[in-house]
Amino acid sequence: MEIQDRTDLCFPHLLNSSCRKPTLHWSEAVLLNSVLLFISLITVVLNLLIIISVSHFRQLHTPTNILLLSLGVSDFFVGLLLMPFEIFRFTFCWILGDAMCVLFLFFIFTIICASIWNIVLISVDRYVAICYPLHYPTRISLTRVKYCVCLCWFCASSCSFFYAKDELIQPGRRNTCIGECIHYLSYAAGINDLTFNFIFPVTTIIVLYLRVFVVAVSQARAMRSHITVASFHSATSGTKRSELKAARTLGVLVVVYLMCYCPYYCYSIVDVNLTSTSYVSILCFVFYSNSCLNPVIYSLFYPWFRKAVKIISTCCLHPHVLVLPFSD
Repeated sequence: MEIQDRTDLCFPHLLNSSCRKPTLHWSEAVLLNSVLLFISLITVVLNLLIIISVSHFRQLHTPTNILLLSLGVSDFFVGLLLMPFEIFRFTFCWILGDAMCVLFLFFIFTIICASIWNIVLISVDRYVAICYPLHYPTRISLTRVKYCVCLCWFCASSCSFFYAKDELIQPGRRNTCIGECIHYLSYAAGINDLTFNFIFPVTTIIVLYLRVFVVAVSQARAMRSHITVASFHSATSGTKRSELKAARTLGVLVVVYLMCYCPYYCYSIVDVNLTSTSYVSILCFVFYSNSCLNPVIYSLFYPWFRKAVKIISTCCLHPHVLVLPFSD
């Protein structure tokens, strides 16, 4: 009986302090890991295509696309780092040590925080483009957007030190046994995460998009009814049809974002620490799936992305070959 008990332990030689192995059957573990790894691979490939497209083709070096590039980078790291490590943590014993667990926690907060605030920046960009089209070139310049992106990543990494400070001081202090990796947040850190990484961003995004939606609808009606009032026409002439399509894309992006993030943060209201529950990993994968869906949205709504992917897939990476229809 003792031998049987030892085989169920992550570290059989540590009988009194070792965690037990996950209880998934090997066939279930293989099927689950295959599906999740496939999602991780798709996330990496799709977001890598976005990174290559925007970085390589100079025609795509616009403020909006720089923000999409930053979002693609964060989503790329979700597929490359967060998803595989979460799969490993969910189906195997954690054999990488407490230091690696803390580093994983730091990457989670940095990447997810950067992804969330990149979406906020995209919302601000679309808000200015639709509501103040004449002021857009002066208010949203390429240089300012690059500074905002750098500031976004700097703040995300700085906040991660606050969330993981207890674990950084003493790695593994919250573990109940050897062979597990628990992402513990203090009550203050949990409330701060819920406020600044969900409630405030979501409120900002929704308010901005509602404003964008109202203005976009009024402009669309004006164009359909052929309003020729000079003052209105001069204010809306700078708004291209592509801006209205971009507003629609933002709407889809926001809806998908809310669908993926709400379950995790709604559950965090009930259990701020998100520990001692078998649902946390499932909620995390729903959370991470947003990084896989974002590039799918781009491929459906952005012709330039489809054209860029076509050229990249044929290995014809020459800037003069691609002439992208920005008006579309």
